[in-house]
Amino acid sequence: MATAAIKSIKSLAPLLDRVLVQRVKAEAKTASGIFLPESSVKELNEAKVLAVGPGAVDRDGKRINPSVQPGDRVLIPQYGGTPIKVGEDDYSLFRDAEILAKINE
Repeated sequence: MATAAIKSIKSLAPLLDRVLVQRVKAEAKTASGIFLPESSVKELNEAKVLAVGPGAVDRDGKRINPSVQPGDRVLIPQYGGTPIKVGEDDYSLFRDAEILAKINE
Protein backbone atom coordinates (compact mmCIF):
# COMPACT_ATOMS: atom_id res chain seq x y z
CA MET A 1 0.00 0.00 0.00
CA ALA A 2 1.33 3.43 -0.91
CA THR A 3 2.22 5.25 2.27
CA ALA A 4 3.32 8.72 1.26
CA ALA A 5 3.16 11.78 3.45
CA ILE A 6 -0.23 12.80 2.06
CA LYS A 7 -2.04 15.01 4.51
CA SER A 8 -5.27 15.34 2.53
CA ILE A 9 -6.73 13.36 -0.35
CA LYS A 10 -7.62 16.70 -1.99
CA SER A 11 -3.90 17.35 -2.53
CA LEU A 12 -3.66 14.25 -4.77
CA ALA A 13 -4.17 14.96 -8.50
CA PRO A 14 -4.20 11.90 -10.79
CA LEU A 15 -2.09 12.08 -13.95
CA LEU A 16 -2.94 11.02 -17.50
CA ASP A 17 -5.76 8.45 -17.52
CA ARG A 18 -5.69 7.65 -13.79
CA VAL A 19 -8.89 7.76 -11.72
CA LEU A 20 -8.92 8.16 -7.92
CA VAL A 21 -11.77 6.24 -6.28
CA GLN A 22 -12.99 5.29 -2.83
CA ARG A 23 -14.82 1.99 -2.41
CA VAL A 24 -18.37 2.22 -1.10
CA LYS A 25 -18.57 0.59 2.32
CA ALA A 26 -20.90 -2.39 2.58
CA GLU A 27 -23.79 -2.09 5.02
CA ALA A 28 -22.99 -3.66 8.38
CA LYS A 29 -26.68 -3.80 9.22
CA THR A 30 -29.49 -5.70 7.51
CA ALA A 31 -32.76 -4.08 6.44
CA SER A 32 -34.41 -5.43 9.58
CA GLY A 33 -31.79 -3.81 11.82
CA ILE A 34 -29.55 -6.80 12.62
CA PHE A 35 -25.86 -5.86 12.87
CA LEU A 36 -23.51 -8.16 10.92
CA PRO A 37 -20.03 -9.11 12.14
CA GLU A 38 -17.17 -7.44 10.23
CA SER A 39 -15.95 -10.80 8.94
CA SER A 40 -19.22 -11.48 7.10
CA VAL A 41 -19.40 -8.10 5.34
CA LYS A 42 -17.79 -8.37 1.89
CA GLU A 43 -16.02 -5.51 0.16
CA LEU A 44 -18.16 -4.09 -2.64
CA ASN A 45 -16.94 -3.48 -6.18
CA GLU A 46 -18.76 -0.16 -6.20
CA ALA A 47 -16.76 3.03 -5.80
CA LYS A 48 -17.17 6.78 -5.97
CA VAL A 49 -14.89 8.74 -8.31
CA LEU A 50 -13.09 11.49 -6.39
CA ALA A 51 -10.66 12.84 -9.00
CA VAL A 52 -9.80 12.18 -12.64
CA GLY A 53 -6.64 12.89 -14.60
CA PRO A 54 -6.77 14.91 -17.84
CA GLY A 55 -6.70 11.76 -19.98
CA ALA A 56 -4.16 9.72 -21.92
CA VAL A 57 -2.45 10.91 -25.10
CA ASP A 58 -2.76 8.86 -28.31
CA ARG A 59 -0.05 8.33 -30.95
CA ASP A 60 -0.96 11.55 -32.71
CA GLY A 61 -0.61 13.57 -29.51
CA LYS A 62 -4.36 14.11 -29.11
CA ARG A 63 -5.86 13.92 -25.64
CA ILE A 64 -8.31 11.05 -25.00
CA ASN A 65 -10.92 12.28 -22.54
CA PRO A 66 -11.63 10.00 -19.52
CA SER A 67 -14.96 8.19 -19.51
CA VAL A 68 -15.84 9.18 -15.92
CA GLN A 69 -16.02 12.40 -13.93
CA PRO A 70 -15.67 13.20 -10.21
CA GLY A 71 -18.86 12.25 -8.37
CA ASP A 72 -19.68 9.30 -10.66
CA ARG A 73 -20.46 5.88 -9.18
CA VAL A 74 -18.54 3.09 -10.90
CA LEU A 75 -17.90 -0.65 -10.79
CA ILE A 76 -14.23 -1.51 -10.29
CA PRO A 77 -12.40 -4.85 -10.42
CA GLN A 78 -12.18 -6.85 -7.19
CA TYR A 79 -8.39 -6.78 -7.44
CA GLY A 80 -5.98 -4.34 -9.02
CA GLY A 81 -5.40 -0.65 -8.87
CA THR A 82 -2.91 1.09 -6.61
CA PRO A 83 -4.10 1.30 -3.00
CA ILE A 84 -3.51 4.57 -1.13
CA LYS A 85 -4.09 5.14 2.58
CA VAL A 86 -4.64 8.64 3.97
CA GLY A 87 -5.17 8.58 7.69
CA GLU A 88 -7.74 5.84 8.32
CA ASP A 89 -9.31 6.09 4.85
CA ASP A 90 -8.49 3.78 1.92
CA TYR A 91 -8.49 4.93 -1.68
CA SER A 92 -7.39 3.38 -5.00
CA LEU A 93 -5.98 4.64 -8.28
CA PHE A 94 -7.14 2.84 -11.42
CA ARG A 95 -6.55 3.48 -15.11
CA ASP A 96 -9.65 4.69 -16.93
CA ALA A 97 -9.66 1.51 -19.04
CA GLU A 98 -9.72 -0.68 -15.90
CA ILE A 99 -13.06 0.72 -14.72
CA LEU A 100 -15.72 -1.85 -15.55
CA ALA A 101 -18.89 0.26 -15.71
CA LYS A 102 -20.48 3.55 -14.78
CA ILE A 103 -23.58 3.27 -12.57
CA ASN A 104 -26.37 5.52 -13.82
CA GLU A 105 -29.17 6.29 -11.40
